Amino acid sequence: MVLFKRKPVQYQPKPHIENDEVEVWVIKATGEIFVDYEQYLARMDFYKQRRFICQITGHSGLSFFEALKSELAGAQEVEEAFPEALKGPILRRVQFQTISRIDTLVDLIFDEFRSDYYPGEAVTVHVVTGERLTGIVRDKTRFGSKAMPDGTVSAPFSRYFVSLDNRPTEEAVVDDAHITRDRKIFTKQVLRSFIKKTVTREAWTGAPWLVKPEVAQVYHIDTRVPPHLRYESKAAERKQKQAQQKNGQPDYDGMVGSFQGQGNPSRLPELKPAPKSHKSKQQQQQGQLAKSKQQSFLNPAPNNPHPPQFVPQPPYPSHIFQVGPPPQVGPHGPQFANYHNASFSFAPLASMPPAPPPPPPIKYPIEDLQVAPRHNAPQRPALKFFSQDTPSDKGKTDGEGNGILMKSIGPLLECWDTLNVYCEVLRLDSFTFDDFVEAMQFSSEDVECELFVETHCAALKMLVSSEAEGGKIHVQLPDIDEDSDDEDSAAEASAAPTPTPEPEPKPKGRATRSSLAKAEAEALKAEPEPPKEPTPEPQSPHRAAEMEAEVGWIERLRKRDFKNGGWQIIIVGLLHQLSKNPRNFDSCETLLKELAPLDMPPTPETARQQYAKLDVNLRIQALEIVCMLIAETKAVRNYMEECSEQMTGFRKEKIQFQRDRKALLEELRLLNEERKILLPANMPPSPVPENKSLNEDIKMAGADDKNDETEEEIIDTDEDPHQGRSLRRGLDRAAERKRKREIEQEKKEKAEAEAKIPKQSKQFTKLMKDIAKKEDAIKDCEEEIAILDNDLREADCPRTRVLGKDRFWNRYYWFERNGMPYAGMPNSSTADSGYANGCIWVQGPDDLEREGYIDMKSDWQNEYRMKFGMSVPERKKMEEGETSLYNAHQWGFIEDPEALDSLISWLDTRGTNEVKLHKELKLYRDRIARRMEKRKEYLNPSEDKSVDSGPKRMSTRRKEQHVDHNAHRCLAWRNLTALEELGHLHSDQPRARKPAKKAAAPPPVVEEERQTRSEGKGKKQKGLGRQGSRYEF
Repeated sequence: MVLFKRKPVQYQPKPHIENDEVEVWVIKATGEIFVDYEQYLARMDFYKQRRFICQITGHSGLSFFEALKSELAGAQEVEEAFPEALKGPILRRVQFQTISRIDTLVDLIFDEFRSDYYPGEAVTVHVVTGERLTGIVRDKTRFGSKAMPDGTVSAPFSRYFVSLDNRPTEEAVVDDAHITRDRKIFTKQVLRSFIKKTVTREAWTGAPWLVKPEVAQVYHIDTRVPPHLRYESKAAERKQKQAQQKNGQPDYDGMVGSFQGQGNPSRLPELKPAPKSHKSKQQQQQGQLAKSKQQSFLNPAPNNPHPPQFVPQPPYPSHIFQVGPPPQVGPHGPQFANYHNASFSFAPLASMPPAPPPPPPIKYPIEDLQVAPRHNAPQRPALKFFSQDTPSDKGKTDGEGNGILMKSIGPLLECWDTLNVYCEVLRLDSFTFDDFVEAMQFSSEDVECELFVETHCAALKMLVSSEAEGGKIHVQLPDIDEDSDDEDSAAEASAAPTPTPEPEPKPKGRATRSSLAKAEAEALKAEPEPPKEPTPEPQSPHRAAEMEAEVGWIERLRKRDFKNGGWQIIIVGLLHQLSKNPRNFDSCETLLKELAPLDMPPTPETARQQYAKLDVNLRIQALEIVCMLIAETKAVRNYMEECSEQMTGFRKEKIQFQRDRKALLEELRLLNEERKILLPANMPPSPVPENKSLNEDIKMAGADDKNDETEEEIIDTDEDPHQGRSLRRGLDRAAERKRKREIEQEKKEKAEAEAKIPKQSKQFTKLMKDIAKKEDAIKDCEEEIAILDNDLREADCPRTRVLGKDRFWNRYYWFERNGMPYAGMPNSSTADSGYANGCIWVQGPDDLEREGYIDMKSDWQNEYRMKFGMSVPERKKMEEGETSLYNAHQWGFIEDPEALDSLISWLDTRGTNEVKLHKELKLYRDRIARRMEKRKEYLNPSEDKSVDSGPKRMSTRRKEQHVDHNAHRCLAWRNLTALEELGHLHSDQPRARKPAKKAAAPPPVVEEERQTRSEGKGKKQKGLGRQGSRYEF
């Protein structure tokens, strides 16, 4: 049957049609009939969904009709391929099986029938002559196991009578070892398809497999389900077990005797602990038992007409615990029932209330705030704050963030991240966050900060194309002339009050003086405009409109007129036009009041001077507005689509390398197994004591001693060497003989060492070389996978990935995690810094999370206090310390590796949020710590570095300026990307000349340089320039 959500499709019942002339609609494939056309259409829509599964083949994603067609074709194939002789025995074996998984059932049946054959089956037999003959099993005899004299049991076996093909007068009698069948006929796949075709199972736990009725009728299989396998029996059994578990009763099914009374089942007596006594527990129990028996014999049962007779009881293992009547013994019948009850029953003791069942074990991870606080748990490391208005007194930084408010930290990080992620589209060199903050704070009318100017000019150029490119506007802007047009149209309507004769035909009756007077009064009321003309309109609080009177900001931007206050007045015009949108009115008006004040002339020089003196928070606000517009441009969207396409290609390559690595690992496993087999024959023997060599050494040592003595006598003599015969040649001969002996000894030792090592076979040597090659190939695959992972990380630019959240819903960011290289662009002018941001930033919870999880209602806080002994705010204060964040507008950061390790140890992996955050921090811990160390070195350079790096980081773009570069690091940044691609800076006018050669940047100090796939193999040429040469894994 066709499956839908792994359940057979149930057909609609046939409707009752009283009139034969009623119009009906029929689905031929299922035979369903509908009298309502809407129901017919709905059913057809249901059948056409690609959510059905073919039960025979297991193919999914099919429509009902496709799955039905596949089932019919598969059933026909199975019917033809499966041996007819095996169908009946297999179906009888499968009937009423309770194995839930069909894979396990197929394995069980296959193993059982693989070596078993049945009459009528085509087989191949091995006869005594060695021939392999085909035939049909005529009969089968099964012999059971046999008990041997030594107590062992022989295995059962079978004998098969096979009628041979092409030999009608001959038969072969073979055993299990000399008969086989074709492997292609009986396989697990064919068996699985046959079982799916002929067997069904209901959808409840413990349901048996049942052969379909039409199939069972063909093979004479009983379809009556045993009572213990029916749903009612299983349900009653489950309820009984649940009741026993609930009441705390143990299962006494395996114990001898009955614990059931005459009426309802009675519980066992629960004995109270005995009072303290000097006697042992065993003595007390024996005494109580003897006392109870003595009382029962002294008081015979009433209403007993016969004298009491003792009837021996059957030996109950649990006799002393028996409460109900035991089975009657002897011919007396039930007349002695009272006697037995009085003799051997105990009065039920006062029972204690049953102990409640233990709570189920907690399955972690669970919700973070539902995890119990740890005993003596560490506090979260103290956060540091970049702003002046911190949530608490602690965490303030000295000197950093001067003048920056907490509300500006989020936009500041957003601007830095946007400009660095899309630096290739903007044609900007990447820059560190600390340089960016310093540039935003830099204020001077004499010296321009290239980083500050280039970021603004590059961002503005994204909004409008140049004149050479058509001057197209790439963002949606509000119409600045909309209000003036409305005022002009309203003035024209009031200036020409032409009377309209429309109200006159309205009265159907006769016109009177009173009606005419009313009409004149209404006409007078409709002319309130003249008295309102003298009232002056509210004066604008700025002169931004006057700054745009001569040349509009769009025209100035098309000409790329950025010099001498040009880009500042462009921003003024842009803000003025954006202020027409009610959403941006307040923020734009605040900026325009500062940039175009009423008490200064509306000139570009005014805009330049005011921007130089502008507060850093307002600078951040203005740049944020421009960056938000950048995200809407077509260039950025095309870049994101390009990155998405590259990520798809990278994923495909990664999957291929993973497959290759898996195949290589399997080949390496087989080679290692072969190496283990060949290794014993190629192992060196165990070392043997060398007596001979020792003796020779002793002899040689004696000879050397003698030679040494002679040499000493000759050298140490005080006699005149010219007296008598000269011994120079004798000494030379002695030294030569000694040298020869040493050379021979070395050769001998070398030969002995080589003799000890057995010569490895060529097969083993070749095998070791193959293993080394496979290991190198696996290493190459892993390196390629690591490179592709890094490429995927850098190409993931649409959104900033959060590391995770903690138990108090603070968000943790490491901005280098995606969208950019870990240390910025490798060819940037400040690449020697070795980091991009270098901090982990922590953002407070948003309002919904804070109200739902932290500042809860009083009833919920009381419930939480009852459970953990404190409220959520109290726990937050205790576990976070004094540097807490209370809303999403508050930011803190961590800049030390030690604080990072403390944060990792503070996280509790039993919570759902913190287990994910802990995993991410552990994954990137080494890279984050390395960037933090680089940031410390960059912000606090040693004396040697500061002296050496000073001249190299001088900016010579403008005329000579004497600036202290050590005091302002941001002045060392240069936009080398624009110089290389455009031939000039963004703030300069375009010049008709060839692009200048890129200035030689100082080689970046990196720990590891690796070539990416885009560089090494020439792939993905149009994509990301950031796929540079520095990757760290």
